[in-house]
Amino acid sequence: MERAELGAVLRAARSRIGPAAVGMPAGFRRQVPGLRREEVAQLAGISVAYLTRLEQGRGPTPSVQVLGALARALRLDGDDRDLIFHLAGSAPPPDTRVTRQPGPGSRELLDRLQHHPAVLLSAASDVLVWNRLAVELFGDFAELPARQRNMLRLRFLGTGLPRMSADAMRAIPAEHCVGGLRGAYARYPGDGQLRALVAELRARSADFDQIWRAGISRTLRSTAATIDHPDFGPLTVHGDALRLPDADQTLVLYTPAPGRTAAVFRLWRDRATEVPAAGTAAEQSLSPDAYPVLEALGGTSHGNQAVGVSRTSGISRVVRF
Repeated sequence: MERAELGAVLRAARSRIGPAAVGMPAGFRRQVPGLRREEVAQLAGISVAYLTRLEQGRGPTPSVQVLGALARALRLDGDDRDLIFHLAGSAPPPDTRVTRQPGPGSRELLDRLQHHPAVLLSAASDVLVWNRLAVELFGDFAELPARQRNMLRLRFLGTGLPRMSADAMRAIPAEHCVGGLRGAYARYPGDGQLRALVAELRARSADFDQIWRAGISRTLRSTAATIDHPDFGPLTVHGDALRLPDADQTLVLYTPAPGRTAAVFRLWRDRATEVPAAGTAAEQSLSPDAYPVLEALGGTSHGNQAVGVSRTSGISRVVRF
């Protein structure tokens, strides 16, 4: 136990938090910033004398219950909470709920991944953030109610995405996703939303229940899948799962198979950067592998340009691959 360092951290934390933050009146003659020892002791349910000894670095080793009470009283969370546990020689308690807020910079990171579709998933497979090419591949998650933005719910219970039918969703391998959910179920015993999701999936999907009963816990892994896109037909992609351990979230980056799928991805990239004049299509140069793709989709090519025709929308545009 690092008694002196723990005392210094507790004193600093007490000085940073004002009475209003914990619902206490400010009162008069408050000569130093932050809470008084008496106020912290009251909030934590310990004696003033015990807190004084801890802050002076001469107290006994506090129990995990006392450390938890001090962390709550001082409004410590995350790394700050873990710090006082480590200084006292105890393991920090695990988080009890899934983090469903994207970490700082996550949206900017996905926006910079302009060449491939990417989504950020919570430990419960909630879709938290997605980039523009993910909209091209899956459809816009913003069109779905927040409760429906969950890959496992969409895979086993949903009606699909705006650009993916329910059958196409069910064709995506799910064993690793279900195994990852089982692991999250064990890590977050206090997350009622997660437990309700598992109960609903098991009750309404025999396929999910069968995989769940296999009892396999896995992290989300990289996998290949063929997606039947409504505009461009079968697209073969490889999903690379990159775990972000601080928030227990996963960034999934989708790379195309060489050939036809790669050409469609280049089409999407260029479409995202087009700035056509009103009522006209942007004219761009094409690489040779663009022509067979667009011709297979019902488009025509001429010179170094091609007119692509969507199978469902019928919208023509001149694009660059």
